[in-house]
Amino acid sequence: MTPTTMNKKDVYVSLEFTPNPNTLKYVVSSQLLDRGAANFTDMASAEKRSPLAVKLLGIAGVSGVMIGRNFVTVTKTEEGDWDAVHQNASSLIEKHLASDEPVLIGEDVAKEGQSETERQIIEILDQEIRPAVAMDGGDITFERYDDGIVYLHLQGACAGCPGATMTLKMGVENRLREAIPEIREVVAI
Repeated sequence: MTPTTMNKKDVYVSLEFTPNPNTLKYVVSSQLLDRGAANFTDMASAEKRSPLAVKLLGIAGVSGVMIGRNFVTVTKTEEGDWDAVHQNASSLIEKHLASDEPVLIGEDVAKEGQSETERQIIEILDQEIRPAVAMDGGDITFERYDDGIVYLHLQGACAGCPGATMTLKMGVENRLREAIPEIREVVAI
């Protein structure tokens, strides 16, 4: 550690592998968000909301960034080189957080359902499913409920994960149908 960084906040970043072979999860020693997650798959959306995501998307081979409560997932393109992506992403995250630059600009506001069924779905997602999915570097967010069908966004390590369909159907759909019998299906959008 150099003398110039001694006064800055100490930040620790540790690597975790995810079920998605194209996504790595970087767990950090500080809280990044109060709740939820922010997902960025292009530079235009990142430029509006996240200086950290802009930097990470600027790394050659990076196609997506998701910022969670205390972690950042980085998804690479098929052509991306994990050695280069990991080395650059890890040091960039550490430097960004140590500099006290903002992670997000503004607050992510969760969509609030209008019906009792939507409120139940969101509560189950937030209390039971999202914390479990976050452990693997992903997130599942509610989009809408329409005529017995729940529409969800898969983000971070969940997007493109080989096991995502099984998780969605066997885990999420079964749990929601158990609690709310009128749900017929859960669909990823």
